Amino acid sequence: MKLVSKTLSAAGLALALAAVAAPASAQQKQAAPASAMTSSLPKPGTPAAMTAAREILQMKNVAGMYAGAVPGLVQKTKEALLQANLNYQKDLNEVAVTVAQKFAGREKEIGEGMATIYANEFTEQELKDLATFYKSPLGQKLLATEPRAIGLSMSYMNAWAQNFAEVINGEFRAEMRKRGKEI
Repeated sequence: MKLVSKTLSAAGLALALAAVAAPASAQQKQAAPASAMTSSLPKPGTPAAMTAAREILQMKNVAGMYAGAVPGLVQKTKEALLQANLNYQKDLNEVAVTVAQKFAGREKEIGEGMATIYANEFTEQELKDLATFYKSPLGQKLLATEPRAIGLSMSYMNAWAQNFAEVINGEFRAEMRKRGKEI
């Protein structure tokens, strides 16, 4: 049951990120050099499309989603290395600070990648229209309430999944009882 809940929580997070912004393919290619990451992106749109895409992402506060990406990845890497190298804890802690400082700011690459994706998924005029919409009263309300609506939707989805998983579990048990096997 916990596995189902964790899986659905992860799926819910993915759904929320997709609803708020385009997927950040850079997260899937953490170990790849920057040139390899950018080569998987489409070519940047026109300067005006890129400007409009950046403006939309800024209005949606998308940078908040990946603001801690570099420190988070440094921490995860350090923890993984510590598991295999417990004797190097002090050194790895010190190196983590150095690596985090060296790569500070690299999370901005995610924003640029997302802007490129937006500039390729929407025409320049559509991006300008979206920016205008987000500046309107309804657009401002959407920007203000969408995170809460997505959070509530994810909570509902998780609760539904947990309840439905219990129904499915009960059905498995009933079917197994019919076969003379109690689980």
